[in-house]
Amino acid sequence: MDLQKHIDYWTNGSKDDLITSELLIHNNRLLHGLFWCHLTIEKAIKAHVVKCSRQFPPKTHNLIWLLEKTDLSPNDEALRLLGELMVYQLEGRYPENFPLSPSKSHALDMLSRTKDFHSWLISKL
Repeated sequence: MDLQKHIDYWTNGSKDDLITSELLIHNNRLLHGLFWCHLTIEKAIKAHVVKCSRQFPPKTHNLIWLLEKTDLSPNDEALRLLGELMVYQLEGRYPENFPLSPSKSHALDMLSRTKDFHSWLISKL
């Protein structure tokens, strides 16, 4: 396995997804934007899973479970964000778990927190 190639794959994907989430939220596609916020963080964590395990990351969307496969120690605020984002990853995959649409201010707040945590994740690679 070319370790750096795989880390770059997940990192670059997370950066692209962050741009997509921002575009969606700013255009009032709030649920979809938050789904992409989840995907942004998922891919950044998967880069860390590759770095730490030297293996392909597991095919899961559970951010906390993935985080446990790394050597990262995020703060409590970041852990709360992961729990909040988990609600929105289900929307795109499992319609029986369709969440209520958040307010625009809540979505913007989550986007801001996603950006901050994403920057922290990338800085730790």
